[in-house]
Amino acid sequence: MSAIMNTAMTAVAGWVKGFNERYEGTAPHVLVVGTLVCVVVGDRVVQVLRVGPADSFEYTKEVFFLYLRRYFGHLLGYTKGINDAKIGFLKEFTEKQESIEEVQEELPENSIPKAEVLALCKKHAEINMDFMKGQYSGSIYHGGMEGYTEFINEAMAMHQWSNPLHAGQFCGVRKMETEVLSMVVKMFNGTDECCGAMTSGGTESILLSMKAYRELARIEKGITKPELVVCATAHAAFDKSAHYFGLKIRHARMDPVSGKVDMKHMRSLITSNTICLVGSAYGFPHGIIDPIQEIAAIGKAKNIPVHVDACLGGFILAFAEKAGFDVEEVFDFRVPGVTSISCDTHKYGFAPKGSSTILYRTPELRKHQMHSQPNWPGGIYASPTISGSRVGNVVAGTWAAMMSHGLEGYVQSTKEIVGAARFIAKEIEATPGMRLMGRPLGSVIGFASDDFDIYRLAGHLAEKGWELNSLQFPPSMHICCTRLHAINDMENSKRLIADIREGCAEFMKTKDKPATGSAALYGTTQEIPDRSIIGDVATTYFDAYYDV
Repeated sequence: MSAIMNTAMTAVAGWVKGFNERYEGTAPHVLVVGTLVCVVVGDRVVQVLRVGPADSFEYTKEVFFLYLRRYFGHLLGYTKGINDAKIGFLKEFTEKQESIEEVQEELPENSIPKAEVLALCKKHAEINMDFMKGQYSGSIYHGGMEGYTEFINEAMAMHQWSNPLHAGQFCGVRKMETEVLSMVVKMFNGTDECCGAMTSGGTESILLSMKAYRELARIEKGITKPELVVCATAHAAFDKSAHYFGLKIRHARMDPVSGKVDMKHMRSLITSNTICLVGSAYGFPHGIIDPIQEIAAIGKAKNIPVHVDACLGGFILAFAEKAGFDVEEVFDFRVPGVTSISCDTHKYGFAPKGSSTILYRTPELRKHQMHSQPNWPGGIYASPTISGSRVGNVVAGTWAAMMSHGLEGYVQSTKEIVGAARFIAKEIEATPGMRLMGRPLGSVIGFASDDFDIYRLAGHLAEKGWELNSLQFPPSMHICCTRLHAINDMENSKRLIADIREGCAEFMKTKDKPATGSAALYGTTQEIPDRSIIGDVATTYFDAYYDV
């Protein structure tokens, strides 16, 4: 062994001597810079090798653009562009709040009388959107039912200071929460073993389910490099889960005709590291229900959990059949292999904002979403969701919403909302220049054009006061229907169709003309190869949001 070591040391000494002679007289800064370059390049090569050949191209591209922005951002105009974007966002915010002169950057020196504080609150409320005009996609779902806000406020006020974290002190809220969960489980045909938890919204529901499956896979299968397989149209909260929890997310293609996940491609993405398959019922972009039964059959055969995201469509699809609509696809706990469902109560459940549910087939699955720390000096700490303290008044408001509607009320609201959505879908399909994205069966209608730039229509509708959702990959739009599109003999829906047809008639005469102004942004951004720039602009929006 010593002879080998001596030989190795002699070889190293000879290499060092030759290196010194080779670079003798070289300027020190050249050596320093050269060393740094070698270290950075070497590190990047190691990282590329670690991520594997399948992802090395994307990773290399990401790193390339990162360094390009970091060292040449000023020359390329990137830095100026980000600064200009922030200025633009700030201008948009400040213009909308010009009517309020007061800007409170620190605590007032003296206490302000409650009447004055409430007057200021009212001034701030007056600059919020007027959702009752019915020109918004989604956002406020209950449609301004007479006295409904006051009713929910009264229920919440009774439990204003309650905190479900302290169940012994607020046992009334605990009872309400268990009843909300039981009602939602039964909506989805769950057994007595099915269970769940209330969360702050759909994103938290999705995060918790993915955290649960990561832990389950680590403990039971020894998976240390967990992967999700989702459709490209699945909610971005799954990408957020991957980002937060160190998961690799694989996006299966959307079938361009049906709008559903391409099942052949989904199967090809499943590996021994797959911890969950995801289907939407229905998806946010186009309102399409994925083939849940087929996904669940694969999951059951391969012993992979299957999550159904029904955050948006849950309170529609659960009552659609009773409302007289055929939704074709069974998606709930009746399907063997479906192991969890996320469903927002604050959308078509008409509960106050900040209310959602995550449901599991068994308590054994649910326990993996929870966290406990038995060794904390402050005592044994445990929480079932991401939040520690939670708002009990939202639990009470959700319970009150569900109790006041009941089965009868939700069937009726489903009948009205889906009726309006299908009217809009039928009329759009009959409009020259327009086509539907797949065959939507719920409340969301996605549409596109093969004849003109769809973002021109987005700009036209914005000028008419509409705020619909512009989509990308492929270029399209959607409207998420609420009760406001159904009331008064679908007055708002008919107005929307009239405005769409007015725009289409104009654009069909000038098919090749591109969108201009802010309406063109979606089309332009889709052509930018460095997608992280779009992400930077998005985070800049929130930088501006948090500026006083």
